[in-house]
Amino acid sequence: MNPIQRFQDLQNRRQFLKASAMGLGATVLNSLTPRSQAAPLLGTHFAPKAKRVIFLFMAGAPSQLDLFDYKPDLHKQFNAPLPKSVSNGQRVTAMTKGREQRVAPSMFKFAPKGKNGIYMSELLPHLSNMVDDLCIIKSTHTDAINHDPGKTLFCTGSEIPGKASMGAWLSYGLGSINRNLPDFIVLSSAFWTGGKGNVQALYSRLWGSGFLPSRHQGVSFQTSGDPVLFLSNPQGVNRVSRSKMLNLVTKLNKEHFEDIGDPEIETTISQQEMAFRMQASVPELTDLSHEPEHILDLYGPEVNKPGSFARNCLLARRMMERDVRFVQLFHRGWDHHSNLPTKIRGQAYDVDQPAAALLADLKQRGMLDDTLVVFGGEFGRTTFGQGKLARDNYGRDHHPRCFSTWMAGGGIKGGMTYGQTDDFSYNIAENPVHVRDFNATILHQLGIDHERLTFPFLGLDQRLTGVEESHVIKSILS
Repeated sequence: MNPIQRFQDLQNRRQFLKASAMGLGATVLNSLTPRSQAAPLLGTHFAPKAKRVIFLFMAGAPSQLDLFDYKPDLHKQFNAPLPKSVSNGQRVTAMTKGREQRVAPSMFKFAPKGKNGIYMSELLPHLSNMVDDLCIIKSTHTDAINHDPGKTLFCTGSEIPGKASMGAWLSYGLGSINRNLPDFIVLSSAFWTGGKGNVQALYSRLWGSGFLPSRHQGVSFQTSGDPVLFLSNPQGVNRVSRSKMLNLVTKLNKEHFEDIGDPEIETTISQQEMAFRMQASVPELTDLSHEPEHILDLYGPEVNKPGSFARNCLLARRMMERDVRFVQLFHRGWDHHSNLPTKIRGQAYDVDQPAAALLADLKQRGMLDDTLVVFGGEFGRTTFGQGKLARDNYGRDHHPRCFSTWMAGGGIKGGMTYGQTDDFSYNIAENPVHVRDFNATILHQLGIDHERLTFPFLGLDQRLTGVEESHVIKSILS
């Protein structure tokens, strides 16, 4: 039976029994109430290639034209109207509607890198050195044209808020590897100090559990003070007294659960026990004092700044070593509607060396083989310019029809590109990859059939990839 429906049925019976005032009511109720409504661990459907995931999410949508999608002849079209045969009447944002669409080629140089001569932007010198480990997907596309639904779709599989996030699905489906740390940790990075204008918000539903039991939601680490709120004991409370309090509260919660059978009580018990263990595990996790100097240098000069992307990448590596299942790093400030060349330089500075260092660090420790690292934003940017249009000064609007993402490690072929866009990086020319396909591939590498990882809610067997047709990108798998 549907566990949600069963719980509702139990609630109705419970109300009847309590109202009847019969002495056997509590006994009968206990026989009807399951010992646990928490979802069973589903395990893998086939042998996984990856054990853990790091998702580097670039909130605001980085420009594929200036980072990954090289269009060598586009400079010949500078300031020319975008051909109607290319735009084809496709929808645009309110910021573009009714305005001229004039071509703005990238001002940045590209050069072939790695064994296969993959063209990479000069903005990414460090990541270019790791290109033989990257699979760059140039034909990613999405349904959303605005930030809020775009981020929500990528992180939860739906533009509609309230669905479970990817990390929550993995926690639900695969369970914990390390009982002393959460299955799913979120790190939000400070961004380039010159890029504070037009920064899109982040919201907890991007790492929420939605309809899944709340113990599967992501735990967001803070950039200052205690990494997790209330991690430290208040003055006058030591670990022994905290343990005694926890034992008493757990006993009371278990009695309460036996009485009413609410699965969220079990979640509370498990989360309180986890919080107690985290008081010992998290300070050790976040203490970088024993990291060798050459490792700190690898991640770059910003690594010692709390909340920096560099520091969070190093923390992500430490989390992978401790078998945290899913770590999501958010880096904001990529919404470049004007003065893109200046702003994207700062953003690339934040991300380039740390992301490359993360890959190199995992690789030298023999961990990249079973750790999947993925990179992307909610959509791409247009080939036509916004704001003051010059060869060295332009902005770009939102573009869901094609953008670039990448994957590395975890059973993904390196040193390759997948998919192609047209000469304007406006439409997909071959091998389209929807965000749902991207997510299905992540699940596949962890040994999960995306069509079989489901949870009953609102009359549907919900899944991360929704009810729409989705495909694993098999051509990029090793």
